[in-house]
Amino acid sequence: MQPFVISIRGLKPGRSRHEWHVGGEFFGTFENSEVLDADLQVVVDLSYFEDSAEVKCTIEGSVVVMCDRCLEDLRLPVSTGFELGDDEIDLGADIDLRQDVYDFVCISLPMQRVHPDGECNGETVKYLSK
Repeated sequence: MQPFVISIRGLKPGRSRHEWHVGGEFFGTFENSEVLDADLQVVVDLSYFEDSAEVKCTIEGSVVVMCDRCLEDLRLPVSTGFELGDDEIDLGADIDLRQDVYDFVCISLPMQRVHPDGECNGETVKYLSK
């Protein structure tokens, strides 16, 4: 089974926990991803009962993106999550959380992605100051 895909078939009713590590290769599978690298832990708590399901997902760690000012790598912290209820889960199919994990990490990032003052590449900043 692929990461972030939970098979409902054969799953016993009750609560279960699923954990995955997310690296840069995951974001590389999405077209035009701004995430260059990642070190994230994804934890999914699934409550499944034969006629209902609920997913609670937490995502913690960091990602590397390009600094908007100096174009060097910038590591940003990530702390986000989401919940899915009955109306968002098709109990007749596997639960595929790949797109949700990607989307929630991306929307958790700030619009302006820059190093703190004094930490940008000095050579680049010199050119920007002219």
